[in-house]
Amino acid sequence: MTDAPNGAPQQQLKMSILAQFVRDMSFENAVALKGLQSSDVQPEMQVQVSLDARKRPTENQYEVITKFKITATNKATETPLYLLEVDYGGIFHIEGVPDDQMHPFLLIECPRQLFPFVRRIVSDVTRDGGFPPFNLDPVDFVALYRAELARRAETEKPADAPVS
Repeated sequence: MTDAPNGAPQQQLKMSILAQFVRDMSFENAVALKGLQSSDVQPEMQVQVSLDARKRPTENQYEVITKFKITATNKATETPLYLLEVDYGGIFHIEGVPDDQMHPFLLIECPRQLFPFVRRIVSDVTRDGGFPPFNLDPVDFVALYRAELARRAETEKPADAPVS
């Protein structure tokens, strides 16, 4: 413990990943199902990311789930190539994070720790599915968190509130 600027004791941050796991995964290869109609394939990728976190019954333990939905379509014909959905989770033991900072910590720092593993899974699954490996670009979890806060603030505004 160290002293905070106001003289109060401050607990040091401790974080460990207790477990990582694929909670759910689906890979749909539209090319294999329907057959490729054209040799002119120009993949266009769309990636959606969502996050979920919850407190576990054990003290100082939290579960964080990162959800990725990756859609590949042929830009030339706008036909689907594949759809990959993966929910990847981690169980974290966290101490020393103030209560008012726990929510952003769970939805920013924890997914940041899980990301390299999800990236590898996505790359392997797309390659094993018969496509070039898809390497996810790094995700800005801070921007994702801020966007979600803004979205929630917008939906919680009263209907008669003035728009600024």
